[in-house]
Amino acid sequence: ILIAGGLDRGNDFDDLIPYFNQVKNMITYGQTREKLIDSAKKAGMKAVKSVDNVEDAVKEAFAHSEVGDIILLSPACASWDQFK
Repeated sequence: ILIAGGLDRGNDFDDLIPYFNQVKNMITYGQTREKLIDSAKKAGMKAVKSVDNVEDAVKEAFAHSEVGDIILLSPACASWDQFK
């Protein structure tokens, strides 16, 4: 389960498309959430959810995880505004 998102710095996330086939579920947050969802849909990923912040993303990831799943926080963009 991939948690990704954060501040929009104008990045294009289509370079991630070849790797989305290895992701069971993606949870996005922040300014880039829709851009990440668009790239995931181009890859054919259907299990994508958008939340408001990284805290909600972690909760959502745990809610959808099963024994043996890996939850990876790899924002793919600046997310310093999400941490205290």
